[in-house]
Amino acid sequence: MNETEVLIIGGGPVGLALALDLRSRGVSCLVLETTDGRVRHPRVGTVGPRSMELMRRWGLAERIRKTGWPGDHSLDIAWVTAVGGHEIHRLGFGTTDTRPALPYTPEPEQVCPQHWLLPLLAEAVGPEVLRRECRLESFVQDDDQVLATVTDLADGSRLDVGARYLVGCDGAASRVRTALRIAAPPRRPTRVFRNVLFRAPRLREQLGPDGALVYFLTQPPDLRYPLRAMNGRDLYRLTVGHHTSADPIRAIRSAIALKTPVEVLSDNVWHLTHRVAERYRHGRVLLAGDAAHTLSPSGGFGMNTGIADAADLGWKLAAELTGWAGPALLDSYEQERRPVAELSLTEADGNLRRTLDRRLPTEILLDTAQGATARTRLARAIERSGVRREFEAPDMHFGYRYASPVIVPDGRTAYDWCADLVAGGRAPHVRLGYGASSLDLFGHGFHLVASDPRPDLPALDALARAFGARRVPFALTRAPLYASPYALVRPDGHVAWHGAELPADPGALVDTVRGERR
Repeated sequence: MNETEVLIIGGGPVGLALALDLRSRGVSCLVLETTDGRVRHPRVGTVGPRSMELMRRWGLAERIRKTGWPGDHSLDIAWVTAVGGHEIHRLGFGTTDTRPALPYTPEPEQVCPQHWLLPLLAEAVGPEVLRRECRLESFVQDDDQVLATVTDLADGSRLDVGARYLVGCDGAASRVRTALRIAAPPRRPTRVFRNVLFRAPRLREQLGPDGALVYFLTQPPDLRYPLRAMNGRDLYRLTVGHHTSADPIRAIRSAIALKTPVEVLSDNVWHLTHRVAERYRHGRVLLAGDAAHTLSPSGGFGMNTGIADAADLGWKLAAELTGWAGPALLDSYEQERRPVAELSLTEADGNLRRTLDRRLPTEILLDTAQGATARTRLARAIERSGVRREFEAPDMHFGYRYASPVIVPDGRTAYDWCADLVAGGRAPHVRLGYGASSLDLFGHGFHLVASDPRPDLPALDALARAFGARRVPFALTRAPLYASPYALVRPDGHVAWHGAELPADPGALVDTVRGERR
């Protein structure tokens, strides 16, 4: 019998992120992954800004930025009849070397496709935690533990694992969710697509400095989906509908107007589903990432929503395992994260509908004045549709707020997510100089930021004693960071409480934020 505190099923970005968070809190865990870990067809392209903030906390942000994306490669998004053909509309985003610093985060998004990201996360987690080619067969649970039966696919042997908790991070077809009989009904009809991964060693040179990160094809009747640069040098991915020509070379030749050598590496069929699990928890078993929600990749919310799941769940599991969590704390994971999945699904579906519903007149392909007029009309329609939001929606990454029994509500309905403290929201980033951020203060335990220049010292001592009496990790920073005189920030960086004065009953506040009060 192998024993661990948390058994994670699925060694993708979300499962590995959860392992990183748990290990940073001293919690033992084991990650079981069915595959051998090789990424033959990378899907994920960009690590979002909130995920990069979390990677910063786990010590990986700079390593991700150095995985290989060229700093001088354009991050633009362009709509074209074909790559190297007529350009219809472009959104300019500069390059990673030239884009300006953002006021609301120290960690802008970073291009890092899955074949770069997964090995980096796996190395950080370590081989003693991540076991590949292991398939979950079944599990049972009682009031104290979960017992899982696993097959080692390398030799067919059986592995029994005992854990205090099990987390299913095993994707859209989750075995864990299926075993729990948790429904995840489809919100939209399933769509079938193909991703063609190919190498084009001369294409970047041929495109020159105007080469974009993503090209949305506008070629009726079949091509309307993106062709994306994957490594900034020679690797590209073309998305097409399942009804497009079965010959991948033919599809690529239609998508690229330039004569350039190409080599097809893989042609992958995938199914787009829109689902949110009806529950995220059953006893000692929980769901995260695609096991809990699947949505359109339009907007790039899928993996990033899952990584934020891991950040919410990690500290709550650690609190349970170290004995200071109240009975409501672990239930608050679903209460907080499921609404975010719903919001992300709606936003992503709106982005997808914008592409699906776009009318592409055949005239845009003409090399005539009529064609130029048709392309101008289409460019105006694209701009009017608000398409920039698909690629620049920081409120989706930072602006959501949690509402649960472990958040003390403040009654605010109107606020600036970028700068304002709000109960349940992410504590805003404040630059501290020399590349440091207020976000660097948060992560281990609860953290009180006392911005009041004349703080109530006896009340501060009383609050610290209340945390200590309940064995809840606590730290204090006295600095003028926020407009609110006092702000209590949780281990995941979200505001649990804030106010003009410290509470008269500090024990009641601590019991609320640790889930002792339902």
